[in-house]
Amino acid sequence: MMGDSVENGPLLMDLAFPYRLLGAGGSRRECLFLLHGSGVDETTLVPLARQIAPDAVLIAARGRIPQEDGFRWFERITPTRFEQQSILAETAAFAAFAGEAAKRHGLDLARTTFLGYSNGANLVSSLMLLHPGIVRGAALLRPMPVLEMPEPEMPELEPAPAATLIGTRTLIIAGAADETYGPFAPALVTLLSRHGSEIDARIIPSGHEIGEPDAAIVKQWLAGQAAIQRS
Repeated sequence: MMGDSVENGPLLMDLAFPYRLLGAGGSRRECLFLLHGSGVDETTLVPLARQIAPDAVLIAARGRIPQEDGFRWFERITPTRFEQQSILAETAAFAAFAGEAAKRHGLDLARTTFLGYSNGANLVSSLMLLHPGIVRGAALLRPMPVLEMPEPEMPELEPAPAATLIGTRTLIIAGAADETYGPFAPALVTLLSRHGSEIDARIIPSGHEIGEPDAAIVKQWLAGQAAIQRS
C-alpha cells in the first residue's frame, strides 16, 4: 500500500469510510468516486483516475473489511461467492457515505462517476441495485454479479423489484483472459440492462489486471457522456 503522501493527500476519517479527497477547490465539478479492488487500499486507483480525468475531483474511498495487507468492500466465502449480509450492510453504509461526502464537499452526484475495480466494481453494482438513484454513472472494471437470489427464508437478499436504473449509464470492461471473473460479466450486463441502465459493454485482450487500455476506454466513454449532458 502506498499510504499517506503529499501526492495522495491525508486520509480523512470523519465519515463512515476512510477516504482521500484529491483535486478539490476551484471551479472543477467533475468528480470520480474510486472503489479499489480487494487486498489493497484507496490509493491504488488514483494513478488510473488521473489518466482518465486529470482535472476531476477524486473521492478515493477505502473498504472496511481487512484482507491481507489491505482491504475489501464485503466478506467473501469463495473467490466467486460472497457473504450476502455483509454486502447488504456495507452497501447501505456506502450509500449514506456517498451522500454525506457529496454534501460536505459540494459535489453533484448526478454528474459523478463511480469508478470501481473488481471487488470495488461489485460494490458499485450492488449500490445501483439496492439503492437506486445514488449512482448515475458507473465505470465497472472486471466486475461480476454478487447478489444472490434469496432463499425462501431470506427474502431481504433480493434487490427491490421496483428498483429502476432508467437514466443511469454503465460502462463494463471485462478481460478476455480473465478466466475466473470474465465469464460472469455477461450476466451483470443482462441484470443491469433488465433494470433499465444504458450499458456500454467492452471486452479487451487482458486478464484481471487493469491498465492503460482501460483508462483510454473510460476516458473516451466519459467524454461521450459529457457531450450528451451538454446537448
